[in-house]
Amino acid sequence: MNTRIRYASLGFLGVTALYTGGWAYFAPREWHAGFPGFGMSWLPQLGPYNEHLAKDAGAMFLALAVLTAIALRSVRNNRLVQTTGAVWLVFNVLHLTYHMQHLGMYGTRDQVLNVVTLTALVLASAVLLMPVTPVTPVQTKGDSSCVSR
Repeated sequence: MNTRIRYASLGFLGVTALYTGGWAYFAPREWHAGFPGFGMSWLPQLGPYNEHLAKDAGAMFLALAVLTAIALRSVRNNRLVQTTGAVWLVFNVLHLTYHMQHLGMYGTRDQVLNVVTLTALVLASAVLLMPVTPVTPVQTKGDSSCVSR
């Protein structure tokens, strides 16, 4: 895997964490009423508003955003990026599993969007577990300088 894929995966996860976490923590009632936004509302069907739960979810997403930002700044550090991917993967697999069991409360559009979005987050997390493909210097015939592939 190359670093561009890592940047894209970390960026996707980081933006998701900032969007969800910032909204949930700083405007918990509005987050519960209107998440994911764009004229949709997915949370009231899951239960009544709970400020403590909403703020805890927001804080957790903001913490994931910090971890993801640190990994993004050190994208060549395999251990850090893989650890970040593992943390996200645990959350996203469990999150997807829960929502797959509760799709019946949504209409078709929201069912599809839940599955597609949450699966994309799982895949973005899993990609981070793969090590970066090392750049191998190659010498061309008759040339003593090295060319990277």
